[in-house]
Amino acid sequence: MSLPLTVLAPVAGTVLAMSGVPDPVFAGEIVGPGLAIDPSRDGVVTAIAPVAGKIVKLHPHAYVIVADGVRGALVHLGLDTVQLGGVGFTLHVAEGDSVEIGDVVVSWTPAEVEAGGRSPICPVVALGATKESITALVAPGTIVRAGEPVFVWA
Repeated sequence: MSLPLTVLAPVAGTVLAMSGVPDPVFAGEIVGPGLAIDPSRDGVVTAIAPVAGKIVKLHPHAYVIVADGVRGALVHLGLDTVQLGGVGFTLHVAEGDSVEIGDVVVSWTPAEVEAGGRSPICPVVALGATKESITALVAPGTIVRAGEPVFVWA
């Protein structure tokens, strides 16, 4: 049995329930439960590592960090942002790197994503977890800073 894993907010913004994400894959928790953050539109935003671990997938618009060698946390920066082909995103780490909680992973500008007609909402997903294994630490509507605990994965 793994120890509980506290997952932090990768960006500052307003917490949303996963069911409120305007994307059926995330809203339906098909890849896993979690929550989403509607990020600040204030200039360049740094997305940080919400858990310590290894970067196993890294795209400009999304990354997966595996903590404790088992549990993967997915951070998706905006919806349909894969269509941007990396434009507007700056990577600060590489796939395979080990990161500590709070390390900067990607810089991006949510206001530009929104201006381009896409949602900047950021799902934070406990990949492959059961809904019962996730305990929210903040309610939808709460404003969080990057690095604040948002849920525990038992």
